[in-house]
Parts: sequence; C-alpha cells; structure tokens
Amino acid sequence: MFKAVVILLTLCAFSSYGEVLNVEYSRFYSHTRKLDNEDTQALQFAFGFVRVGENRLCDITSAKIVTDKKILPLTVTEEGRFTVPTDKVLKMAEAMVEIHLVEPANVCDMSVQLETKPAYLATNYSQQELIFLLEQYRSFFNEMGSFLAFMMPSVEGLTFQFADENLSTAPSKKVPAITMGTLTLSEEWIQNHDNITLPLAPMRVTAKASN
Repeated sequence: MFKAVVILLTLCAFSSYGEVLNVEYSRFYSHTRKLDNEDTQALQFAFGFVRVGENRLCDITSAKIVTDKKILPLTVTEEGRFTVPTDKVLKMAEAMVEIHLVEPANVCDMSVQLETKPAYLATNYSQQELIFLLEQYRSFFNEMGSFLAFMMPSVEGLTFQFADENLSTAPSKKVPAITMGTLTLSEEWIQNHDNITLPLAPMRVTAKASN
C-alpha cells in the first residue's frame, strides 16, 4: 500500500563519520533523473532520514554537495528534508553529498519522498490544476511501470499535508475535512468540483495511491 509514496532505503552502503554522512551524489541522481521530463515537471524528490523505531525524521543541521572544485550548500527544511539538483556533471565529477545529523548516523535511514515542487503549493486550486497534478503522478508511475505495470500503485487522488500536524477542520460542501494535518481528495471529488480553497498552503502535495 502506497499512501504517501515514500521509499525507505538503508544506509548500509553509505560511509559515515560520527554524525556526518557522506553519500555519493550518484545515489540521489539515480532518483532525480527520473523526473527530468515535461510529463513530471511539477514533481520532485525530497530527501531526509527517518529515525529508526520512531515516526519522525532525524534532525539535519546542514547539507551540501562537495566536489574537488566547489561546494554547493543545500537548503534543509524545518521538517528535515532537502532536494538536490539534477546535474549529470556532478555525477561525472563523483560529487558527494555531506549531511550533518544531530543523531548518530547509524540510527537514521534514508527516506525519499515524491511530492510536488514548492511552486505548486497554494491556498487555491482550480479543477484544471488538480487534474494536472494527478496526471503528473500518473505519468511518473506509468513510466516507472512500463514493463511491470502490475507492481506499480495506481493514482486515486491527491493528499495535502500541512505543517501543523494538529490542524483539523469540519467538512463542508466545498472542502472535505482536514484531519490531523492531512486532507485527501479522491479523483471523483476532483472531477465533481470546480475548485478548492484551503485555510493555508500545504507543506506538500503527494499522490493518494494504492496497489
């Protein structure tokens, strides 16, 4: 079951030094290059690290891409996620991504979150904009499952996650209920409504998907 489309990876192949992780940029590039086309232009992969045995992300104090010739600082969100550019030159230069963690590195597993880019986070969405996001996610899963379609999740709607995990609202004719910081719109709801106005912009929009 893919509810938020999150992929967890272990760190056993990564080199770590205390609370600093040094990860080959190529590992991130292998994900981001899958979105380097027009059909998935609204999507991105956000990377973070899940604390083993706990339902939270490990704290990251800073992250950067390092090559022999330059250092590229990366922006880390309050939640503890960051994105990396899709750049074949960095891959060829054997760049490393240096991540400074608060927790010991051996208790943090890498988490890869498929979500919309910040430009697509808003308080108002037209039906056309919502359908556009649905189709972006469909395109991604269709491309990934071109030969193994039966193994890929099907997109059934969109999930809006807000920064305030305690945010809850009563349902109305125009907006379904927000429960504990999450709002889910089924494809059927989207097809039957011209637009939606949210109380505030979401932190991310992901696919509501299932096998």
